[in-house]
Amino acid sequence: MTAEVSRFYNSIHDAFPMSEAKLCGYFGYYLTEQLGEPHFTATMVAKCFAGCDLKAPARIAPWLSEGLKGNPPRYVKVEGGYRLHRSFKAEISAQLGPARIETNTSIELRSLEKKFADGPKKEFLKETIDCFEVGANRATIVMCWQLVIDHLNDLVLQKHLKEFNAKLALVKDNRVKVSEVKSRDDFGDIPEGKFIELLRSASVINNDVRKMLDEKLGIRNTAAHASTVVIRAAKATSFVEDLIENIILKFPI
Repeated sequence: MTAEVSRFYNSIHDAFPMSEAKLCGYFGYYLTEQLGEPHFTATMVAKCFAGCDLKAPARIAPWLSEGLKGNPPRYVKVEGGYRLHRSFKAEISAQLGPARIETNTSIELRSLEKKFADGPKKEFLKETIDCFEVGANRATIVMCWQLVIDHLNDLVLQKHLKEFNAKLALVKDNRVKVSEVKSRDDFGDIPEGKFIELLRSASVINNDVRKMLDEKLGIRNTAAHASTVVIRAAKATSFVEDLIENIILKFPI
């Protein structure tokens, strides 16, 4: 959580002179609105201070309790801890800096890492998100596409090789330079668009997934070539989330 909460802290206007008591509320916002926790506690808020290289105040618990008073209050008590009162939540949302959207997005993408087992693919995803966080949206898209293609190659090799090769043997397209896949290197002789078609014809994926992959391939092609097209952070985000959730996590190996 250290990197994520630090990025959130950096998106707060005038965070350094802010009172520690009020900063507790901002960390409560981070925990519930951005991480999706059902509530927050003094211990959870203290960990946020530590994650930002700040000394956790001793009065976090009393401040949260005192925040239940007032009209309107800052907090409301719920089972297990606290949540922000609606008015205080709106105040915090309005005061967060312009980097808030990018920060939210970064946190969402980082949350995908937790769904991966340790290994090369997780490390590749980590580097992909690193690209996003420095504003390299084109690189984010290109790396994510490669991660997905590698995953689909593995999926075919390990689970669907017989069916895939049966369909591959029927292909008359001169762009396809191989009639049978025996190793990973053989996939390099199949154009990506044709590879997607073969995945569908071999029933490795359904037609909805094929349509999505075709769409993402077009986006990857745009991102991978020098052009005047601007690739926004939102485009990179949806690209990564769609492919990770609907390909890599949906088709485990």
